[in-house]
Amino acid sequence: MRDEGGPAVAEAHPAAGIPGGPATTAGTPVTGRSGEPDTSVAGLPGGPAAAPGPTPSGVAGRRALYLGTGVVLLALNLRPALVAVSPLVGTIRDDSGMSAAATSLLTALPLLCFGLLAPVAPRLGRRLGMERSLLGTMALICGGTAIRLLDSTVALFAGTLVIGAGIAVANVLLPGLIKRDFPARAGLMTGLYSMSLFGGAALAAGVTVPLQQAAGLNWRTTLACWGMLAVLALVCWLPQARTRTRVPAAAARAAAHPVRGLWRDPLAWQVTGYMGLQSLSYYAAAAWLPTILTDAGMSAGDAGWMLSFSSLLGITGSFLAPVVVGRRLRAGVLAAAGALLCAAGFLGVLVAPASGAYLWMVLLGLGQGAAISLALLFIVQRAPDARHAAQLSSMAQCFGYVLAAAGPAVLGAVHDLSGSWTVPLTVLLALLLPQIAAGWCAARPRQVAGR
Repeated sequence: MRDEGGPAVAEAHPAAGIPGGPATTAGTPVTGRSGEPDTSVAGLPGGPAAAPGPTPSGVAGRRALYLGTGVVLLALNLRPALVAVSPLVGTIRDDSGMSAAATSLLTALPLLCFGLLAPVAPRLGRRLGMERSLLGTMALICGGTAIRLLDSTVALFAGTLVIGAGIAVANVLLPGLIKRDFPARAGLMTGLYSMSLFGGAALAAGVTVPLQQAAGLNWRTTLACWGMLAVLALVCWLPQARTRTRVPAAAARAAAHPVRGLWRDPLAWQVTGYMGLQSLSYYAAAAWLPTILTDAGMSAGDAGWMLSFSSLLGITGSFLAPVVVGRRLRAGVLAAAGALLCAAGFLGVLVAPASGAYLWMVLLGLGQGAAISLALLFIVQRAPDARHAAQLSSMAQCFGYVLAAAGPAVLGAVHDLSGSWTVPLTVLLALLLPQIAAGWCAARPRQVAGR
């Protein structure tokens, strides 16, 4: 997939600077995988005598099937523990006595983890190996889910932070693993990865309340049920933890030096701004849409289903957007179209939240799905090489998710002050204007200029 002048996604091979990615020596990717302990060179696993690894085509056969299944299972766990809170917000507030702003922190805190831990994740992947680090992320999600079972508000927030830390590391490492092991099928695997993110969110949004009602569970136990999905992913990923990427010393030394000047590059900030604004829109909507719909007279189960339905449409949007770019529409036009779809959806929720809910969720799902795919695509296409891509990805996720974390909390506080959802929805509509501007600029066929 190309946009005008941009590199093809399927041709973007990993290199030094992306966690676990193969280094490049004389233009040839070199990677090794071994079940034996590795020595460390320049702070990274591996050394000059690394054993021969997979070819540039990546893994194949049964190994590819197992690894691909593991990637899908891991990705399925990166949203449910967060999204499952949204349909239960009313119950949580009634039981705990927390305000809307305080409850919104249950969504905002993981997003802060996404941003603040983004620079740490690549280092962790290089030090422990990507497979072991990803296994650790599932362990963190399982542990955080167990902590939230405790009958304490402090435990609720502490468990949410632990879950956020696990998801934050996986967010950064999974795309790098896809680039390393599926270079010839990067488009397919990235599509499956994005679809799994939305699929997990849709599952949590649609099943949480029916599960609670059918089993007669309290909200803490209902949230804990989503830990079983993480347990499944952890067990299935265990065989992968016996392997570890080994990186040649020359690549390790190159990877130790960050790209300089990237934070002064306007294009890098445009990519970061688009990532942050579309994330803010998505997570603010995920946090409060069920509550907005229940306040409009819809049952809690139906409101949760509406969020799930929107996420199902997001699967379609996230898959179609990369396919359409460069073939049917320019990326900037598609970024604007996605924001306009979201605007129509938010406007519909503002005017007739319950009566036209299905239509509004279709518009929001397609628009938000397209936006997240474009945000990931811009990171790849605007970087001249893998080292720049790693730095740009870290920058975009760090600042982007910190910005997104403000969304649910600010909207909750605005609702508490105004006493209605009119002003919060108007704020979301207004923020789509800078999102269009950032997307239009980030889509232009240029590349960041860091050195």
